[in-house]
Amino acid sequence: MIPSVVVFGTAGYAANHLRRARALHDRGEIVLAGACDVREPPDEARALLPAEAVVTRDAAELLARTTPEIAVVATPPHTHLPLGRLALAAGCHLLVEKPPVLDLAAFGELEQLARDRGRVCQTGFQSFGSAAVPVVRAALARGEIGTVTGISAAGAWIRRDRYFARAEWAGRRRVGGQPVVDGSLTNPFAHAVATALLVNGTAGDLPERIDVELYRARDIESDDTACARLCFAGAPDVVVAATLDAEADHEPYVLVHGTEGRIRWHYKTDLVTVGDEPVAVGPPRDLLVDLVEHLREGVPLLAPLAATRAFTALVEAVRDAPEPRPLPPEWVRTVGTGPERRFVVPGVDRDVDIAAERLALFSELALPWSGAGFRACGVKEK
Repeated sequence: MIPSVVVFGTAGYAANHLRRARALHDRGEIVLAGACDVREPPDEARALLPAEAVVTRDAAELLARTTPEIAVVATPPHTHLPLGRLALAAGCHLLVEKPPVLDLAAFGELEQLARDRGRVCQTGFQSFGSAAVPVVRAALARGEIGTVTGISAAGAWIRRDRYFARAEWAGRRRVGGQPVVDGSLTNPFAHAVATALLVNGTAGDLPERIDVELYRARDIESDDTACARLCFAGAPDVVVAATLDAEADHEPYVLVHGTEGRIRWHYKTDLVTVGDEPVAVGPPRDLLVDLVEHLREGVPLLAPLAATRAFTALVEAVRDAPEPRPLPPEWVRTVGTGPERRFVVPGVDRDVDIAAERLALFSELALPWSGAGFRACGVKEK
């Protein structure tokens, strides 16, 4: 079987999906049947589509004209559920970009719809396809760092004004009254959260408790600096700290804490260090390829929707958390002008690392710009 594939979305990260799909099309592994976007597709996107591909502004029209086996949903986060419904109703299997959905109710609905239709849903967490996953798991199984006591992740990046101007929903908690839940943990560093949960073995579980702290240096709705702790029954805690107000860009990483050592995994570059020893890993597995081979040969999905339950619980906790706390002006400086302007919190790069090192929230580190009083979001079975 050579499945036909359509892509919802043509701009931003959707272009990466189109690029991967075109490579598979050219190798004869899929048929890239078309794409849709509410806006006019950029020239780059049109160049990636075969001459015979259908291009529309309406997802229902695209599905009707192409009858695809797979739909890739790479549109704004708040559109994933309605487009997922539409594609499942048309008989498609799904590859949904992260965050797949924005709350546990939507997670349950999408999971049930896929089950009822006999379809599968892969998610866009590319790190789940990394060859580092089995390497880290094998090291843990051999007891190379003793007993695992906690998992942390850290991310510190620079983001300029143009990043927040790229889309209507960027830097927003809601658009037109509808949650979009943009923020450092739920979008740019979503992989840090989801990957830490995967390593912890709790990606598919509901946390017993989630503590969230949201801050902002910019005058935006969402957070640009944040941390969270997810607590599980019978498993170590997961702590994630992140900022978009860094002094410099750093490679994000997951840190596995053990009684006899640590494992550090830079999940974007697949640099793995067990103790002090670097470990070589192979190339990552493409998630669309994995989905196609799952349908054709029954290989396991690497990033199934079921493996994002705990991450979705965090997204819901961020949605329901108090508004991000503005950082004190004396702890924020601006660099550059115009679209290149960025906000910097001096020392925050180090603070993110310390939070990961100590498995601590920012408020627990007595940082001069942080504070107590954040709501702890309890999560119950839904």
